[in-house]
Amino acid sequence: FEPKNTDNNNSFQILKHFGWSWVGLLVSDDDYGLHAAQSFQSDVLPLGEACLAYLKVLPWDNNQYEIERIVHVIKKSTARVVIAFAHESNMIPLMEEVNVIIVVTVNQFWEHTFKCRFAPAPAEWTEAGGALCTGHEDLQNIDTEFLDVSNLRPEYNVYKAVYALAHALDQLLRCEPGRGPFPGNSCATLHTLDGNIQVQNVGVVKKSAQRGEQLHLNEDAIFWNFEPMRPPMSVCSKKCPLGTRRVRRKGEPECCFDCITCSEGEISNTTDSTECIPCPEDFWSTPDRYQCVPMKTEFLSYHEPLGICLSTVAVLGTFICAIVLLVFVHNRKTPIVRANNSELSFQVLLSLKLCFLCSLLFIGRPRLWTCQLRHAAFGISFVLCVSCILVKTMVVLAVFKASKPGGGSILKWFGALQQRGTVFTLTLIQAVICVTWLVTASPAPYKNTDYHNDKIVYECVIGSSVGFAVLLGYIGLLALLSFMLAFLARNLPDNFNEAKLITFSMLMFCAVWVAFVPAYVNSPGKYADAVEVFAILASSFGLLVALFGPKCYIILFRPERNTKKKLQRIHILFNIFD
Repeated sequence: FEPKNTDNNNSFQILKHFGWSWVGLLVSDDDYGLHAAQSFQSDVLPLGEACLAYLKVLPWDNNQYEIERIVHVIKKSTARVVIAFAHESNMIPLMEEVNVIIVVTVNQFWEHTFKCRFAPAPAEWTEAGGALCTGHEDLQNIDTEFLDVSNLRPEYNVYKAVYALAHALDQLLRCEPGRGPFPGNSCATLHTLDGNIQVQNVGVVKKSAQRGEQLHLNEDAIFWNFEPMRPPMSVCSKKCPLGTRRVRRKGEPECCFDCITCSEGEISNTTDSTECIPCPEDFWSTPDRYQCVPMKTEFLSYHEPLGICLSTVAVLGTFICAIVLLVFVHNRKTPIVRANNSELSFQVLLSLKLCFLCSLLFIGRPRLWTCQLRHAAFGISFVLCVSCILVKTMVVLAVFKASKPGGGSILKWFGALQQRGTVFTLTLIQAVICVTWLVTASPAPYKNTDYHNDKIVYECVIGSSVGFAVLLGYIGLLALLSFMLAFLARNLPDNFNEAKLITFSMLMFCAVWVAFVPAYVNSPGKYADAVEVFAILASSFGLLVALFGPKCYIILFRPERNTKKKLQRIHILFNIFD
């Protein structure tokens, strides 16, 4: 900019038009240059659109050392645009020095090849440094690595290209009209340079326009003297893409920054964003961090293979219980059904059906009512089942004690009414435990994101670990008591092996639930529900097969064994159960 162009608004509009935010500033060492530098820094830089890579003052006395130092700073800087507020007389020495650097490279090659110098050595040097170069040295007389063409080195291709261009220029200048290579044997049209400088108008400044719209540039009229033929890019740091944020480099101008990828769960949906925006609840950032998407959900579903298998097994167990119940009802007058306390057997089958059905509450997206009902239904159903088995075991022991001399009075404590009361009381205790648990610390659905940041695992939190432990502990206590009583009765007559079947079923039941505890604790998310469903189904099938399998086999396939004669050793049972 010449001294008459002192409006920094024009320079600012040029920088903004081409997107140049990282520039160098050269000013002359006079009032114009120093005032322009001060105005530029106070008017343009605070707008945040541009930053200075360097500020250099051009010397008035054409100090060669200072000019060389300025050229070194310019070439070392990453800024590709230089703004100069200086006189032409200040700029010419600088531009000459830039061109000299290119010439110096050739001079150094010439001096190295011919062992000569273009300028005499300084007077203080003790050695002359070789002869002066005359410029008439012949490269053809020199055997150097640069001119070795024996192996068709790349340098030789350059050598041929230069000579081809030289011969073409020579023939172009020596061309005679009528003998040229162009149509009509014409020669090329040569333009003679007259040394004048032609100024191309590439824009206009309209003072009457609004501020920021005063400059109008015609980019098509601008000739950029480098490849590609478009404006250079001069920025300290490129714009931060979507999904990143700007972090200013410590100790550097505002235009110099690093682009840091947003953290997981945060996004930036604009370029050059200074901060990342957290995603809303139940949303998560995409891998490129520029948009939020709904989180994936996970729970034990009826539509996935695991859920389908478990629900199918539960329905199958319910169906088998119904079939066994029909078989027992249809054959309720037969000796084997009557001898096995048909009323308690029906209650066991009913409670097993409830156990199979309650496992379905663990499948599907957790709701408040399913979370509250699943454990309560499971706990009460199993206590009802185990209570009936416990009472049956007690009755079996009482009957065989009554068969001995002096033991008849014991049977009055194990009549039908006492059996129903015992089962009801034991089941009522579990119901009280469940109600207390639901009232004090009820299970509830919970959206867990601890396992996966981008996934919501829907699960039921048990609310109170103590309540859950008491529920399981009470079931375990009844099962252990049934096992111990059945174990004591293992040596009863072979014709009546109910105690052995109860022993086996309770052993299987306890083994399943002992294995359940560590598996449940170490299973994340939906797999914890799957483990609990598996334990319910496994223990229910174990009880169903162990207690009713042999009886169904005799009823359906060995009816000849279903007679009083075969069961004569347990005739007392017919009397007490009738």
